[in-house]
Amino acid sequence: MVVRMRHTRAHTGNRRSHHALANPTLVKCECGAMRRKHVACPQCGRYRGRVVIDVAAKAAAKQARQKAREGAEQK
Repeated sequence: MVVRMRHTRAHTGNRRSHHALANPTLVKCECGAMRRKHVACPQCGRYRGRVVIDVAAKAAAKQARQKAREGAEQK
């Protein structure tokens, strides 16, 4: 079947001109690491001067899960 009202390349390009991806805006955290705006820092877990993510506890839990997974694979 042939398209009756075909869009020109220019029309298609004009529509797609808004599809470009933008780089995320980064700011420097109190700890010195670069982080995204309005998001807690993945390095220290702080947002707007207070700790909102316990990074040490998350790392310990991840290590425990990994150790448990390795133990299950060896059995």
